[in-house]
Amino acid sequence: MSQYRSAGVADQRSADQDPDSAPAGTTPRSSTRTDIDQSAVEHLQLIPLRPRRQNPWLLVEVDGTAAGHRALLWALREAARREATVVAVSVLDGPDGDPLEGTARLTKRTQDAARDHLEAQVLRAVAETGISGRTRTAFLERAVFEALDAAMHGADLVMVGADGKRLLRPAVPRQPLRRLARGA
Repeated sequence: MSQYRSAGVADQRSADQDPDSAPAGTTPRSSTRTDIDQSAVEHLQLIPLRPRRQNPWLLVEVDGTAAGHRALLWALREAARREATVVAVSVLDGPDGDPLEGTARLTKRTQDAARDHLEAQVLRAVAETGISGRTRTAFLERAVFEALDAAMHGADLVMVGADGKRLLRPAVPRQPLRRLARGA
């Protein structure tokens, strides 16, 4: 009896694999399907879906202080929790007495030293947290960093580009929580 069952299973498997070689007395699967007229099917242009909300970016100023290091550690842990990317930023200050005030003209050696210092601090934070693959490093001039900082404190920041203008709106500030006394 078990020999017949195993043979039936083998026949069924071969029929599933090759529809034209169905066991005798059965119809192949391809003949039971209805053929659809391809000219009657309308081609739809699908718009690619974007996620509802882009993954967040955490911008951290790394200035070499203990407070800056703690902020970088927090940002790495938060990035792992929120699937975000941490951008560790070093702010470049222009040399004193620059005739074109507002432009930072730093030597290549100074820029390389600042890059090495920033990357060493990020590697140290990655080693402490064990969270890797979520960091990028960047350098900003003081004017750009001050504009971002002002936007964080409520100023309007308008990004103007070839594709138009966009206003970066600050988040609505939360009201401070007021604690009520028990039994009130």
